[in-house]
Amino acid sequence: MHSGGLRCYCVYILTNRSKTLYVGVTNNLQRRVWEHKFGNGSEFCKRYKIDRLVYYESFDDVRNAIDREKRIKGWLRIKKIQLIVAVNPAWRDLSEGWYERHLHAPESA
Repeated sequence: MHSGGLRCYCVYILTNRSKTLYVGVTNNLQRRVWEHKFGNGSEFCKRYKIDRLVYYESFDDVRNAIDREKRIKGWLRIKKIQLIVAVNPAWRDLSEGWYERHLHAPESA
């Protein structure tokens, strides 16, 4: 992901086992994916158990991120799938391991 002092905005695509797609935008990808995975991201994601991050891209300018999100949301499903497969052909959960904590590690770790 993005580092440094600049604000970072991400357009992301989440999915579930049935490959239902959800496109969103956020200024904190790790927090937003956590919210989706653990039940308070959106009603749509909760209803369809959408909890796998399969695609994201970063922007320094929020307007560019929002424009990109709107464009992707307007695409046909097949074009969204092509975008995912181009960078993640196995549809791996790109957030896998983000939230794992050693059993005895302190809460803040």
